[in-house]
Amino acid sequence: MADRQFKAVSWSITTNIYEVNLRQYTEEGTFKAFAAHLPRLKDMGVEILWFMPVTPISREKRLGILGSYYACSDYTDTNPEFGTVDDFKNLVGEAHKSGFKVIIDWVANHTGWDHVWTKTNPGFYKRNQEGSFYDSHGWEDVIDLNYYDHKLRREMVNAMKFWVNTCNIDGFRCDMAHLVPLDFWRNTRIELDSPKPLFWLAETDDSNYFEVFDAGYAWNWMHSTEKHFKEQIQLDDVMAVLYNYEKQYPVGSRHLFFTSNHDENSWNGTEHEKYGESARALAVFCYTWKGIPMTYSGQEIPNLKRLKFFEKDHIEWPGKCENHEFYKTLNNFRKEHPVFQQCPMPFPTRIPTTQDRKILCYSTGIGDEELVVCLNFSGEQIQVDLPAGALGGLYQSVLDNRIFDFRDTPVMEAKPWDAIILRKEPK
Repeated sequence: MADRQFKAVSWSITTNIYEVNLRQYTEEGTFKAFAAHLPRLKDMGVEILWFMPVTPISREKRLGILGSYYACSDYTDTNPEFGTVDDFKNLVGEAHKSGFKVIIDWVANHTGWDHVWTKTNPGFYKRNQEGSFYDSHGWEDVIDLNYYDHKLRREMVNAMKFWVNTCNIDGFRCDMAHLVPLDFWRNTRIELDSPKPLFWLAETDDSNYFEVFDAGYAWNWMHSTEKHFKEQIQLDDVMAVLYNYEKQYPVGSRHLFFTSNHDENSWNGTEHEKYGESARALAVFCYTWKGIPMTYSGQEIPNLKRLKFFEKDHIEWPGKCENHEFYKTLNNFRKEHPVFQQCPMPFPTRIPTTQDRKILCYSTGIGDEELVVCLNFSGEQIQVDLPAGALGGLYQSVLDNRIFDFRDTPVMEAKPWDAIILRKEPK
Protein backbone atom coordinates (compact mmCIF):
# COMPACT_ATOMS: atom_id res chain seq x y z
CA MET A 1 0.00 0.00 0.00
CA ALA A 2 0.95 3.67 -0.28
CA ASP A 3 2.93 5.56 2.34
CA ARG A 4 1.09 7.28 5.16
CA GLN A 5 0.15 10.93 4.70
CA PHE A 6 1.63 11.95 8.06
CA LYS A 7 5.00 11.32 9.68
CA ALA A 8 5.12 10.18 13.28
CA VAL A 9 6.58 12.67 15.75
CA SER A 10 10.25 11.76 16.22
CA TRP A 11 10.11 10.93 19.95
CA SER A 12 7.50 8.24 19.30
CA ILE A 13 9.71 6.02 17.12
CA THR A 14 11.21 3.94 19.96
CA THR A 15 8.47 4.58 22.49
CA ASN A 16 6.31 2.46 24.76
CA ILE A 17 2.90 3.28 26.26
CA TYR A 18 1.54 2.79 29.77
CA GLU A 19 -2.24 3.07 30.23
CA VAL A 20 -3.30 4.82 33.45
CA ASN A 21 -6.66 3.87 34.96
CA LEU A 22 -6.70 6.88 37.27
CA ARG A 23 -9.87 5.97 39.20
CA GLN A 24 -8.43 2.63 40.25
CA TYR A 25 -4.74 3.53 40.39
CA THR A 26 -4.75 4.75 43.99
CA GLU A 27 -7.13 4.66 46.93
CA GLU A 28 -7.68 8.41 46.44
CA GLY A 29 -8.08 8.11 42.65
CA THR A 30 -6.75 11.63 42.02
CA PHE A 31 -4.17 13.37 39.85
CA LYS A 32 -2.18 14.33 42.94
CA ALA A 33 -2.11 10.79 44.32
CA PHE A 34 -0.98 9.35 40.99
CA ALA A 35 1.99 11.74 40.90
CA ALA A 36 3.64 9.71 43.68
CA HIS A 37 4.03 6.83 41.20
CA LEU A 38 5.97 8.83 38.61
CA PRO A 39 9.43 7.95 39.98
CA ARG A 40 8.62 4.22 39.96
CA LEU A 41 7.27 4.34 36.40
CA LYS A 42 10.27 6.38 35.29
CA ASP A 43 12.59 3.74 36.71
CA MET A 44 10.55 1.08 34.89
CA GLY A 45 11.34 2.82 31.61
CA VAL A 46 7.82 4.02 30.79
CA GLU A 47 7.79 6.79 28.18
CA ILE A 48 4.20 7.67 27.26
CA LEU A 49 1.52 7.93 29.95
CA TRP A 50 -1.94 7.43 28.44
CA PHE A 51 -4.66 8.65 30.77
CA MET A 52 -8.14 7.24 30.32
CA PRO A 53 -10.66 10.11 29.93
CA VAL A 54 -10.14 12.81 32.55
CA THR A 55 -13.40 14.62 31.70
CA PRO A 56 -16.49 14.68 33.99
CA ILE A 57 -18.98 11.83 33.70
CA SER A 58 -22.67 12.27 32.90
CA ARG A 59 -25.20 11.48 35.63
CA GLU A 60 -28.22 10.82 33.42
CA LYS A 61 -28.43 7.08 32.62
CA ARG A 62 -25.15 6.56 34.44
CA LEU A 63 -24.11 2.94 34.79
CA GLY A 64 -23.15 1.84 38.30
CA ILE A 65 -22.25 4.27 41.03
CA LEU A 66 -19.44 6.19 39.32
CA GLY A 67 -20.32 5.65 35.66
CA SER A 68 -18.13 5.15 32.62
CA TYR A 69 -15.15 7.35 31.83
CA TYR A 70 -16.44 7.25 28.25
CA ALA A 71 -19.77 9.03 28.97
CA CYS A 72 -18.47 12.60 28.96
CA SER A 73 -20.56 15.56 30.20
CA ASP A 74 -18.11 18.36 29.32
CA TYR A 75 -15.11 18.18 26.97
CA THR A 76 -13.24 21.09 28.59
CA ASP A 77 -13.32 20.21 32.27
CA THR A 78 -12.06 17.44 34.55
CA ASN A 79 -13.89 14.86 36.59
CA PRO A 80 -14.03 16.52 40.04
CA GLU A 81 -13.29 13.13 41.61
CA PHE A 82 -9.84 13.32 39.99
CA GLY A 83 -9.13 16.97 40.68
CA THR A 84 -9.22 20.26 38.80
CA VAL A 85 -7.90 21.27 35.40
CA ASP A 86 -5.03 22.99 37.23
CA ASP A 87 -4.30 19.76 39.10
CA PHE A 88 -4.02 17.90 35.80
CA LYS A 89 -1.93 20.69 34.29
CA ASN A 90 0.47 20.40 37.25
CA LEU A 91 0.62 16.61 36.84
CA VAL A 92 1.49 16.97 33.14
CA GLY A 93 4.19 19.46 34.12
CA GLU A 94 5.65 17.03 36.67
CA ALA A 95 5.55 14.22 34.11
CA HIS A 96 7.34 16.35 31.53
CA LYS A 97 10.07 17.25 34.02
CA SER A 98 10.64 13.52 34.54
CA GLY A 99 10.88 12.91 30.80
CA PHE A 100 7.43 11.42 30.17
CA LYS A 101 5.06 12.31 27.36
CA VAL A 102 1.35 12.52 28.18
CA ILE A 103 -1.62 11.63 25.97
CA ILE A 104 -5.28 11.64 26.92
CA ASP A 105 -8.20 9.52 25.84
CA TRP A 106 -10.50 11.39 23.47
CA VAL A 107 -14.08 10.16 22.97
CA ALA A 108 -15.26 11.88 19.79
CA ASN A 109 -18.05 9.55 18.66
CA HIS A 110 -20.48 10.09 21.52
CA THR A 111 -21.13 11.86 24.82
CA GLY A 112 -23.18 11.15 27.92
CA TRP A 113 -26.89 12.00 27.96
CA ASP A 114 -26.48 15.25 29.92
CA HIS A 115 -23.43 16.67 28.15
CA VAL A 116 -23.58 20.47 28.08
CA TRP A 117 -24.12 20.35 24.29
CA THR A 118 -27.47 18.60 24.69
CA LYS A 119 -28.73 21.95 26.04
CA THR A 120 -26.59 24.48 24.17
CA ASN A 121 -26.26 22.70 20.79
CA PRO A 122 -28.79 19.86 20.45
CA GLY A 123 -28.19 19.87 16.69
CA PHE A 124 -24.80 18.32 17.37
CA TYR A 125 -26.50 14.96 17.96
CA LYS A 126 -28.10 12.30 15.81
CA ARG A 127 -31.87 11.79 16.20
CA ASN A 128 -34.03 8.73 15.67
CA GLN A 129 -37.41 8.69 13.91
CA GLU A 130 -39.07 9.90 17.10
CA GLY A 131 -36.68 12.86 17.27
CA SER A 132 -34.82 11.57 20.32
CA PHE A 133 -31.11 11.25 20.98
CA TYR A 134 -29.83 7.72 20.63
CA ASP A 135 -26.76 5.51 20.40
CA SER A 136 -26.41 3.18 17.43
CA HIS A 137 -24.14 0.60 19.09
CA GLY A 138 -26.15 -0.53 22.09
CA TRP A 139 -24.33 1.58 24.69
CA GLU A 140 -27.18 2.76 26.88
CA ASP A 141 -25.29 5.49 28.75
CA VAL A 142 -24.17 7.51 25.68
CA ILE A 143 -25.61 9.23 22.58
CA ASP A 144 -24.12 9.64 19.11
CA LEU A 145 -22.75 12.89 17.73
CA ASN A 146 -23.63 14.10 14.23
CA TYR A 147 -20.55 14.78 12.10
CA TYR A 148 -22.64 16.16 9.25
CA ASP A 149 -22.87 19.28 11.43
CA HIS A 150 -19.82 21.42 10.63
CA LYS A 151 -20.24 23.55 13.74
CA LEU A 152 -19.89 20.37 15.80
CA ARG A 153 -16.61 19.64 14.03
CA ARG A 154 -15.28 23.10 14.84
CA GLU A 155 -16.29 22.84 18.49
CA MET A 156 -14.75 19.37 18.80
CA VAL A 157 -11.45 20.67 17.43
CA ASN A 158 -11.60 23.63 19.82
CA ALA A 159 -12.16 21.26 22.74
CA MET A 160 -9.11 19.20 21.75
CA LYS A 161 -7.06 22.38 21.40
CA PHE A 162 -8.05 23.29 24.95
CA TRP A 163 -6.06 20.39 26.39
CA VAL A 164 -3.05 21.05 24.19
CA ASN A 165 -3.00 24.77 24.96
CA THR A 166 -4.01 24.63 28.62
CA CYS A 167 -2.27 21.49 29.85
CA ASN A 168 0.44 21.02 27.18
CA ILE A 169 -0.44 17.39 26.48
CA ASP A 170 1.50 15.53 23.79
CA GLY A 171 -1.22 13.68 21.92
CA PHE A 172 -4.46 11.73 21.91
CA ARG A 173 -5.64 8.15 22.11
CA CYS A 174 -8.86 8.34 20.09
CA ASP A 175 -11.60 6.04 21.31
CA MET A 176 -13.37 3.96 18.65
CA ALA A 177 -11.75 6.18 16.02
CA HIS A 178 -13.33 4.32 13.07
CA LEU A 179 -16.82 5.43 14.17
CA VAL A 180 -15.85 9.04 13.37
CA PRO A 181 -15.40 10.12 9.72
CA LEU A 182 -11.80 9.80 8.54
CA ASP A 183 -11.81 13.26 6.99
CA PHE A 184 -12.54 14.76 10.42
CA TRP A 185 -9.41 13.15 11.86
CA ARG A 186 -7.32 14.15 8.83
CA ASN A 187 -8.35 17.81 9.03
CA THR A 188 -8.07 17.87 12.82
CA ARG A 189 -4.57 16.46 12.78
CA ILE A 190 -3.43 19.02 10.22
CA GLU A 191 -4.80 21.82 12.39
CA LEU A 192 -3.58 20.56 15.77
CA ASP A 193 -0.15 19.44 14.59
CA SER A 194 0.66 22.87 13.21
CA PRO A 195 1.75 24.56 16.47
CA LYS A 196 3.03 21.38 18.13
CA PRO A 197 3.49 17.95 16.50
CA LEU A 198 1.41 15.44 18.46
CA PHE A 199 1.23 11.66 18.79
CA TRP A 200 -2.00 10.10 17.48
CA LEU A 201 -3.17 6.65 18.57
CA ALA A 202 -6.41 5.17 17.22
CA GLU A 203 -8.51 2.50 18.85
CA THR A 204 -9.14 0.74 15.56
CA ASP A 205 -7.84 -2.07 13.39
CA ASP A 206 -9.29 -0.42 10.25
CA SER A 207 -6.42 -0.03 7.77
CA ASN A 208 -7.88 3.17 6.27
CA TYR A 209 -7.36 5.03 9.55
CA PHE A 210 -3.67 4.13 9.70
CA GLU A 211 -3.13 6.73 6.97
CA VAL A 212 -3.81 9.47 9.53
CA PHE A 213 -2.93 7.89 12.88
CA ASP A 214 0.62 7.08 14.01
CA ALA A 215 -0.54 3.78 15.47
CA GLY A 216 -3.68 1.69 15.81
CA TYR A 217 -4.80 -1.33 17.75
CA ALA A 218 -3.69 -4.88 16.99
CA TRP A 219 -7.14 -6.17 17.92
CA ASN A 220 -7.04 -9.05 15.45
CA TRP A 221 -3.68 -10.21 16.78
CA MET A 222 -4.87 -10.05 20.39
CA HIS A 223 -8.02 -12.05 19.65
CA SER A 224 -6.07 -14.62 17.65
CA THR A 225 -3.55 -15.17 20.45
CA GLU A 226 -6.38 -15.84 22.87
CA LYS A 227 -7.87 -18.37 20.44
CA HIS A 228 -4.46 -19.96 20.10
CA PHE A 229 -4.13 -20.37 23.87
CA LYS A 230 -7.56 -22.05 23.90
CA GLU A 231 -6.29 -24.38 21.13
CA GLN A 232 -8.91 -23.12 18.67
CA ILE A 233 -6.33 -22.09 16.05
CA GLN A 234 -2.67 -22.76 15.24
CA LEU A 235 0.38 -20.51 15.44
CA ASP A 236 0.31 -20.26 11.64
CA ASP A 237 -3.10 -18.59 11.93
CA VAL A 238 -1.69 -16.03 14.35
CA MET A 239 1.17 -15.37 11.96
CA ALA A 240 -1.30 -14.83 9.11
CA VAL A 241 -2.71 -11.86 11.02
CA LEU A 242 0.76 -10.33 11.31
CA TYR A 243 1.50 -10.86 7.60
CA ASN A 244 -1.79 -9.12 6.82
CA TYR A 245 -0.74 -6.14 8.94
CA GLU A 246 2.43 -5.87 6.88
CA LYS A 247 0.82 -6.30 3.45
CA GLN A 248 -2.57 -4.62 3.78
CA TYR A 249 -1.73 -1.51 5.83
CA PRO A 250 -0.05 1.74 4.69
CA VAL A 251 3.75 1.72 4.62
CA GLY A 252 4.99 2.99 7.96
CA SER A 253 1.94 1.78 9.89
CA ARG A 254 2.48 0.70 13.47
CA HIS A 255 0.21 -1.49 15.54
CA LEU A 256 -0.20 -1.27 19.30
CA PHE A 257 0.49 -4.68 20.86
CA PHE A 258 -0.81 -5.51 24.33
CA THR A 259 -2.13 -8.38 26.41
CA SER A 260 -4.36 -6.28 28.67
CA ASN A 261 -6.10 -2.93 28.79
CA HIS A 262 -9.05 -1.41 30.64
CA ASP A 263 -11.69 -3.21 28.55
CA GLU A 264 -9.92 -6.56 28.44
CA ASN A 265 -9.15 -6.60 32.15
CA SER A 266 -12.65 -5.64 33.30
CA TRP A 267 -14.76 -7.56 30.81
CA ASN A 268 -12.72 -10.45 29.42
CA GLY A 269 -10.28 -11.17 32.23
CA THR A 270 -6.72 -10.44 33.25
CA GLU A 271 -3.93 -11.53 30.92
CA HIS A 272 -3.39 -14.49 33.23
CA GLU A 273 -7.01 -15.59 32.86
CA LYS A 274 -6.81 -15.19 29.08
CA TYR A 275 -3.34 -16.56 28.43
CA GLY A 276 -2.26 -18.49 31.50
CA GLU A 277 1.47 -19.18 31.62
CA SER A 278 1.97 -17.87 28.08
CA ALA A 279 1.26 -14.27 29.19
CA ARG A 280 4.98 -13.59 29.74
CA ALA A 281 5.96 -14.85 26.28
CA LEU A 282 3.24 -12.70 24.69
CA ALA A 283 4.50 -9.66 26.60
CA VAL A 284 7.95 -10.28 25.13
CA PHE A 285 6.37 -10.55 21.70
CA CYS A 286 4.70 -7.14 22.18
CA TYR A 287 8.11 -5.60 22.89
CA THR A 288 10.06 -7.26 20.08
CA TRP A 289 7.70 -7.34 17.08
CA LYS A 290 7.26 -4.45 14.68
CA GLY A 291 4.96 -2.00 16.45
CA ILE A 292 4.51 -0.26 19.80
CA PRO A 293 4.18 -2.12 23.12
CA MET A 294 1.61 -1.12 25.71
CA THR A 295 1.31 -2.04 29.38
CA TYR A 296 -1.82 -1.55 31.50
CA SER A 297 -2.02 -0.33 35.08
CA GLY A 298 -0.97 -3.07 37.47
CA GLN A 299 0.54 -5.54 35.02
CA GLU A 300 3.88 -4.90 36.69
CA ILE A 301 2.58 -6.29 40.02
CA PRO A 302 1.17 -8.54 38.38
CA ASN A 303 -2.47 -7.65 39.06
CA LEU A 304 -4.49 -10.86 39.14
CA LYS A 305 -7.96 -9.36 39.56
CA ARG A 306 -10.47 -7.83 37.21
CA LEU A 307 -10.94 -4.16 38.10
CA LYS A 308 -14.56 -3.04 38.31
CA PHE A 309 -15.47 -0.63 35.55
CA PHE A 310 -18.26 1.52 37.04
CA GLU A 311 -17.32 1.30 40.73
CA LYS A 312 -14.33 2.14 42.89
CA ASP A 313 -11.96 -0.84 42.99
CA HIS A 314 -8.44 0.43 43.51
CA ILE A 315 -5.29 -1.50 42.68
CA GLU A 316 -3.52 -2.93 45.72
CA TRP A 317 0.13 -2.01 45.23
CA PRO A 318 2.70 -4.15 47.04
CA GLY A 319 5.96 -2.84 48.43
CA LYS A 320 7.74 -4.25 45.40
CA CYS A 321 6.25 -5.13 42.01
CA GLU A 322 7.32 -8.61 40.92
CA ASN A 323 7.39 -7.70 37.21
CA HIS A 324 9.03 -4.29 37.57
CA GLU A 325 12.48 -5.48 36.51
CA PHE A 326 11.00 -7.56 33.67
CA TYR A 327 9.33 -4.52 32.11
CA LYS A 328 12.29 -2.30 32.92
CA THR A 329 14.60 -4.64 31.01
CA LEU A 330 12.24 -4.76 28.03
CA ASN A 331 11.72 -0.99 27.97
CA ASN A 332 15.43 -0.21 28.23
CA PHE A 333 16.43 -2.85 25.69
CA ARG A 334 13.90 -1.56 23.20
CA LYS A 335 15.10 1.98 23.73
CA GLU A 336 18.77 1.24 23.04
CA HIS A 337 18.69 -1.49 20.38
CA PRO A 338 19.18 0.07 16.92
CA VAL A 339 16.56 -2.07 15.17
CA PHE A 340 13.75 -0.31 17.06
CA GLN A 341 15.09 3.09 16.02
CA GLN A 342 14.30 2.39 12.37
CA CYS A 343 11.21 3.98 10.85
CA PRO A 344 9.74 1.86 9.53
CA MET A 345 11.18 -0.96 11.58
CA PRO A 346 12.10 -4.05 9.52
CA PHE A 347 9.46 -6.77 9.42
CA PRO A 348 10.79 -9.74 11.42
CA THR A 349 11.61 -13.00 9.66
CA ARG A 350 10.17 -16.20 11.06
CA ILE A 351 12.79 -18.90 11.63
CA PRO A 352 11.38 -22.37 10.96
CA THR A 353 11.93 -24.98 13.65
CA THR A 354 11.04 -28.62 14.19
CA GLN A 355 8.44 -27.51 16.76
CA ASP A 356 6.51 -24.82 14.89
CA ARG A 357 3.19 -25.79 16.47
CA LYS A 358 4.55 -24.85 19.90
CA ILE A 359 7.51 -22.58 19.23
CA LEU A 360 7.57 -19.15 17.58
CA CYS A 361 11.07 -18.13 16.57
CA TYR A 362 11.91 -14.98 14.59
CA SER A 363 14.79 -12.66 13.88
CA THR A 364 15.24 -9.03 12.98
CA GLY A 365 18.13 -6.63 12.93
CA ILE A 366 20.11 -3.95 11.22
CA GLY A 367 23.71 -4.37 10.13
CA ASP A 368 25.59 -6.53 12.61
CA GLU A 369 22.95 -5.97 15.30
CA GLU A 370 20.94 -9.19 15.01
CA LEU A 371 18.06 -9.93 17.36
CA VAL A 372 16.52 -13.39 17.74
CA VAL A 373 13.39 -14.20 19.73
CA CYS A 374 12.20 -17.67 20.71
CA LEU A 375 8.84 -18.12 22.47
CA ASN A 376 7.63 -21.44 23.85
CA PHE A 377 3.83 -21.56 24.00
CA SER A 378 3.73 -24.87 25.82
CA GLY A 379 4.39 -26.27 29.27
CA GLU A 380 7.04 -28.64 27.89
CA GLN A 381 10.79 -28.30 27.83
CA ILE A 382 11.62 -28.44 24.13
CA GLN A 383 14.78 -28.96 22.16
CA VAL A 384 14.52 -26.50 19.31
CA ASP A 385 16.33 -27.56 16.15
CA LEU A 386 16.98 -24.58 13.90
CA PRO A 387 17.84 -24.67 10.19
CA ALA A 388 21.51 -25.14 9.39
CA GLY A 389 23.15 -21.75 9.01
CA ALA A 390 20.24 -19.89 10.59
CA LEU A 391 22.35 -18.80 13.56
CA GLY A 392 26.05 -18.83 14.20
CA GLY A 393 28.25 -17.83 17.11
CA LEU A 394 27.47 -16.98 20.71
CA TYR A 395 24.25 -15.29 21.81
CA GLN A 396 23.26 -13.90 25.18
CA SER A 397 19.72 -13.94 26.56
CA VAL A 398 18.63 -10.39 27.37
CA LEU A 399 16.20 -11.32 30.15
CA ASP A 400 18.32 -13.75 32.19
CA ASN A 401 21.88 -13.68 30.79
CA ARG A 402 21.87 -17.30 29.58
CA ILE A 403 24.48 -18.00 26.90
CA PHE A 404 23.52 -19.96 23.78
CA ASP A 405 26.33 -21.45 21.70
CA PHE A 406 25.44 -22.02 18.05
CA ARG A 407 29.01 -22.35 16.76
CA ASP A 408 28.70 -26.09 16.19
CA THR A 409 25.00 -26.95 16.04
CA PRO A 410 21.90 -24.72 15.68
CA VAL A 411 20.07 -26.25 18.65
CA MET A 412 18.64 -24.56 21.73
CA GLU A 413 16.76 -25.69 24.82
CA ALA A 414 13.55 -23.84 25.60
CA LYS A 415 12.14 -24.13 29.10
CA PRO A 416 8.36 -24.50 29.62
CA TRP A 417 6.66 -21.22 28.61
CA ASP A 418 10.10 -19.76 27.87
CA ALA A 419 10.57 -16.29 26.45
CA ILE A 420 14.07 -15.83 25.06
CA ILE A 421 15.50 -12.67 23.50
CA LEU A 422 18.94 -13.33 22.04
CA ARG A 423 21.50 -10.70 21.17
CA LYS A 424 24.62 -11.79 19.34
CA GLU A 425 27.83 -11.48 21.32
CA PRO A 426 30.45 -9.30 19.61
CA LYS A 427 33.32 -11.19 17.99
